Amino acid sequence: MRVRISHQTTYAYATPARSVIQTLRLTPRSHESQRVSDWRIDVNVNCRLVASEDAFGNITHTFTADGPLPNMTISVDGEVETFDAAGVARGCVEKFPPELYLRETALTTADSALREFALDVASRGESIERLHALMAAVSARMTFDADPTHSGTTAAEAFALGRGVCQDFAHVFIACARHLDIPARYVSGYFLRTDGVLNQDAGHAWAETWIENLGWVGFDCANDICPREQHVRIACALDYLGAAPVRGSRNGGGDETMRVAVHVSQSQSQSQSQG
Repeated sequence: MRVRISHQTTYAYATPARSVIQTLRLTPRSHESQRVSDWRIDVNVNCRLVASEDAFGNITHTFTADGPLPNMTISVDGEVETFDAAGVARGCVEKFPPELYLRETALTTADSALREFALDVASRGESIERLHALMAAVSARMTFDADPTHSGTTAAEAFALGRGVCQDFAHVFIACARHLDIPARYVSGYFLRTDGVLNQDAGHAWAETWIENLGWVGFDCANDICPREQHVRIACALDYLGAAPVRGSRNGGGDETMRVAVHVSQSQSQSQSQG
């Protein structure tokens, strides 16, 4: 499948910002489940994007822009050919052994409620079976709702609310898996919805766990499925903060508003060839 992605992030400042520095994790790598056909990042201010690689092997672009900046837009446009690998992420750049991903973070620490939940689910099967059971249990326990959580909401807080976005679903799953002594990590990317909705308010997120003799396997709790052709993988880390599409800081600017517009569709060239 060929998936076309357009992603715009626009910042507006109450007073022009004097300077901005940003690190972008918005560029996918090719691996066995996907091949990047075309990809471009643009910023509508005078700056130079410096490409690099972070500690987890994600492609990053960093830039600094001097003001005055009343607003700023970061645009991504690209196409990725994807393949169904039954959720297994093979051929990815790996900088660390799987055991690193047992490390707790502030966003993925399991409290008593999460620990009890994880242990209850663990009794339902062995190895990969209990991870599928965990995905189904998180999906059933949580309701998708963008209002009550934010980028700093912890797994324990989202679980107590029983609501959240894909980031929260992933953090809850990761916290439970690590409590069960299963290496787990956060993955950011995009998802081509099957309900025909092309315009989205954000990118997507899911989790991957390490399974001996199989490798890293993805679990998308927000959709209760393992990643397939509709998923485009961008970055991975211990939690959202390490894989966030855009992170940075600014000097001045007063209050800031941010608007995100994501359009994910099947490539028109593929649709026409199939028709």
